[in-house]
Amino acid sequence: MSERRVVVTGMGAVTPLGNDVKTFWENAVKGTSGAGRITHFNPEKFKTQFACEVKGFDPKLRLDRNEIKRTDLYAQYGIDVAAQAIEDSGFEFDKMDPFDVGVIWGTGQGGLETLEKEVQSYTARDYDPRFNPFLIPKMLSNMAGGMIALKYGYMGINYSAVSACATSNTSIMDAFNYIKLGKAKIIITGGSEAGVTEASIGGFSAMKALSTRNDSPATASRPYDPDRDGFVMGEGGGALVLEDYEHAKARGAHIYAELAGSSMTNDAYHMTATHPEGLGAYKAMQLALNEGKINPSEVDYINTHSTSTPVGDISEPAAIRRLMDGHTNNASISGTKSMTGHLLGAAGVVEAILSIQAIRNNIVPPTINTDSIDPEIGDDLDIVIKEAKEKEIKVAMSNTFGFGGHNGIAVFKEFK
Repeated sequence: MSERRVVVTGMGAVTPLGNDVKTFWENAVKGTSGAGRITHFNPEKFKTQFACEVKGFDPKLRLDRNEIKRTDLYAQYGIDVAAQAIEDSGFEFDKMDPFDVGVIWGTGQGGLETLEKEVQSYTARDYDPRFNPFLIPKMLSNMAGGMIALKYGYMGINYSAVSACATSNTSIMDAFNYIKLGKAKIIITGGSEAGVTEASIGGFSAMKALSTRNDSPATASRPYDPDRDGFVMGEGGGALVLEDYEHAKARGAHIYAELAGSSMTNDAYHMTATHPEGLGAYKAMQLALNEGKINPSEVDYINTHSTSTPVGDISEPAAIRRLMDGHTNNASISGTKSMTGHLLGAAGVVEAILSIQAIRNNIVPPTINTDSIDPEIGDDLDIVIKEAKEKEIKVAMSNTFGFGGHNGIAVFKEFK
């Protein structure tokens, strides 16, 4: 069976920088911070009292009343961005075999907010110890993908991947592979996360993973800076419509970019820390580029994982340096979590969207808040700080790494 080319024909986003792709991209280029004091709950008792929350999200725009009632916020973000991407792609589903269209969706935490609230409610009363009948379906990690399929009648491949913060890149990779092998013509893929909850903020805070700059949330996420003190929690989701190129061409679809290669490896080093020399990250990037028949020197932009943690920000540049083998100045680098915060299982797809937009607009979005580069990282990398950079971009790579040692890479290139 010959492999097919895979292209991106639709995109959708709900992020701390905007609830559609256009607004998201414009605010990213401007260097806007999405951080502010937490409003989802009273954060007074927490060491970290801020996050990058989604603003002005109205689930009623794209979900009906029953869908809202039966879904956790993470799934509502997922259904919304999938609807955006499907509309953007312009394909007419009623002209297709429903088994040719699939959904591969990811989330790191699933319906944590629902679980948290139900347990709190249960323990607060002793007169009627019952749970909401929607507890289980609302908390399940596969439910966003299931509800997207249910909404549109897509009967093809459907499941959810979980690889912590590499999750949505894992989903993109799986969708890519299924289409290449001819097992689907179109797959809606991506991820969503609603991680600004008491349990999530409290848990990551207990790990000392979160920044505690409560006096200046907007400047708290500062990848590569010597004064970085942890990541900022984010939330939202993103969706891509991946399509068999021949199918897209036949229907006259607009093509944003080509997905050229992807790969996953594991560090097998530590539960939460990345390999100090970035061995797994290096191999994953190498394999993804090899699949796309792209030389490392041809990479124009890398959207790095760079969460703004003291340890995590050091290993990835080491891996990039090894990959580039003397051509480190060819690829511009930026850490856009400085603006969006860390969307956990949705991080990869929103950063993939920024990577695709970078190719389309020949602009590298900036790493904000970074005043100087940590000497441990070195000074031979083109890390774009403070302001966006205009540059011809034909190849962009999106990197994600997750607890458990997961490394997920997606490589996009200009469509020709």
